[in-house]
Amino acid sequence: MTVNLEVADGVGTLRLDRPPMNALDIATQDRLKELAEEAGRREDVRAVVIYGGEKVFAAGADIKEMQVMDHAAMVLRARALQDSFTAVARIPKPVVAAVTGYALGGGCELALCADYRIAGENAKLGQPEILLGLIPGAGGTQRLARLVGPSKAKDLIFTGRQVKADEALAIGLVDRVVPAGEVYEQAHAWAARLAQGPAIALRAAKEAVDTGLETDIDTGLAVERNWFAGLFATEDRERACGVSWRRAPGRPSSAERAAQLTRCLIPGPSMGRFMAALRQP
Repeated sequence: MTVNLEVADGVGTLRLDRPPMNALDIATQDRLKELAEEAGRREDVRAVVIYGGEKVFAAGADIKEMQVMDHAAMVLRARALQDSFTAVARIPKPVVAAVTGYALGGGCELALCADYRIAGENAKLGQPEILLGLIPGAGGTQRLARLVGPSKAKDLIFTGRQVKADEALAIGLVDRVVPAGEVYEQAHAWAARLAQGPAIALRAAKEAVDTGLETDIDTGLAVERNWFAGLFATEDRERACGVSWRRAPGRPSSAERAAQLTRCLIPGPSMGRFMAALRQP
């Protein structure tokens, strides 16, 4: 397999496994989408690490495969390419990218899909598509600008230059730099810590932040409001606040309180996903 999902202690590791450079060919893209969706569904996965191995994260698209594709073929493929990366970005759990070596082109775009990025001192990131007469096609023009700002994103996309770990940290492209040999250990520790947290609240926080980045502030505030109020119907919130609703005579169940809250919450783009999340453990 070109991508594997390994699960231990509540952490799912999406491991790229296409040596020597983890080139992201069509089979890898499709497998990545499949396993990202699986990680999102599985109850034993509460946080996710994306990892390419000790030497390289992912060096980009499979150039040989792209060379035989014409305009018509790429028109048909472009949506599937973006969908595979979007599936990673929308895993409803904390996701950290463990970046070693090269993360170029599609590799950089894959790292952008994570909520947090830990890079090794040997990491090099960039969007070199312009050097091939192309632009990023897996979300790079959108996610990079949202992460580092439009000016820095345009610099990287216009020039196609690679940035080392220290510059990536300085511009906000990565969040932490550690010795190369510690990247996966540090990323797994980050994920494992969050895997112990309140799953529904973490899901709510991720969706509220991400939706706000993609919409106007009023829509973002409505999403936040719905989740904030809705979380008062969850047992995670009760445990955190030291309230034992189950033992209190006459108190409604979580499901009953969820129904009550649903009637008074303002409808928004998150309501369907909120109710689905509420029904999960």
